[in-house]
Amino acid sequence: YYSAAAASSATEVEGARKVPHFSKKGRLLTGATIGLVIAGGAYASTVDEATFCGWLFSATKLVNPLFALLDAEVAHRLAVSAAARGWVPKEKRPDQSILGLEVWGRRFFNPIGLAAGFDKNAEAVEGLLGLGFGFVEVGSVTPIPQEGNPKPRIFRLRQEGAVINRCGFNSEGIVAVAKRLGAQHGKRKLDETSSTSSSSTEEVKQGGKAGPGILGVNLGKNKTSEDAAADYVQGVHTLSQYADYLVINVSSPNTPGLRQLQGRKQLKDLVKKVQAARDEMQWGEEGPPPLLVKIAPDLSKQDLEDIAAVALALRVDGLIISNTTISRPDPVSKYPVAQEAGGLSGKPLFALSTNILREMYVLTKGKIPLIGCGGVSSGEDAYKKIRAGATLVQLYTAFAYGGPALIPEIKAELARCLEKDGFKSVSEAVGADFR
Repeated sequence: YYSAAAASSATEVEGARKVPHFSKKGRLLTGATIGLVIAGGAYASTVDEATFCGWLFSATKLVNPLFALLDAEVAHRLAVSAAARGWVPKEKRPDQSILGLEVWGRRFFNPIGLAAGFDKNAEAVEGLLGLGFGFVEVGSVTPIPQEGNPKPRIFRLRQEGAVINRCGFNSEGIVAVAKRLGAQHGKRKLDETSSTSSSSTEEVKQGGKAGPGILGVNLGKNKTSEDAAADYVQGVHTLSQYADYLVINVSSPNTPGLRQLQGRKQLKDLVKKVQAARDEMQWGEEGPPPLLVKIAPDLSKQDLEDIAAVALALRVDGLIISNTTISRPDPVSKYPVAQEAGGLSGKPLFALSTNILREMYVLTKGKIPLIGCGGVSSGEDAYKKIRAGATLVQLYTAFAYGGPALIPEIKAELARCLEKDGFKSVSEAVGADFR
């Protein structure tokens, strides 16, 4: 599904390897895409839009495995390029009503989101939201452009549905991201102005600042920065006007000293400064975007208690639980690649991140919206996160392996899980394991 991007991504940023190194594989990918287009064109003439949409998503399963032939980072660049150019399916089918929910005064059509790290530089927001995600989080974005850590820095563990990465906040910087988000925001406003169907009196706004879904912006700090708070404040000043919510990322394991910001005093001081920077800006009727903090799964009970205390005292709008882990739980530890430094994501992270989610839900007394992230690869996984206390759910690694076809499958399975247990909405199921 990403195949046609090969011809146009050779000059992409971040020093990605030249696509010609994979010329034979590129021709194979292109041929597969052409075949799908021809077959799809013939099929489209005989069916309704919803059926054809389902066929398009299913058809991506035929192309997606070919990406395993490519270097992990090259495949990632091709994927982002394809989504940015609209070379991915667009979801035309409405989400089931049982999946809709309201958070922070915004209407989410479904609780399934794409985690930060996939679209680091906000290149493909419209295409990714069009895939049917309820929300997409871009970043992490650093104030100054930086290359990140040396390559190779992404390592697949396909057998376990996992990835180890040590990218290190590779980013084009806030100026480049602001330009892209500004253009997207302007387009959205123009569409709203020209639309006669939207109601200005609606209390809960449908969709967000970037389109039909909700857009989150994840903020990071530069590796060489000596003033972390100043970096996050700069991100707020530049990008918050385009965000439906903001995230302070203090939990990546690939930036030296970053996780130390999760300490009680450090986190309290940081959040206060970032909140002040956001609140001093001028906002319209909608008010400022919610501010969330993304934490690590590798935290002690005391660490979690400290974070919960700060979040409650400062009225943090939400927590994302969790980032990648530096641990190597079984069966990952038996693979040679497990010795590579970096954060582990994917299926092996599910149990650890969900346990941290449960603990944080109890510590915050269910008063703070939590986003469950880590190891989600099915609708049942998403349901387990929700029952454990998550209001929303994010995935990344499973999407990298499964492609667009995974998204409607997860949503459909989540709806079945909710209905089976007698819930009429996602909101009713949040924290159900504790009732």
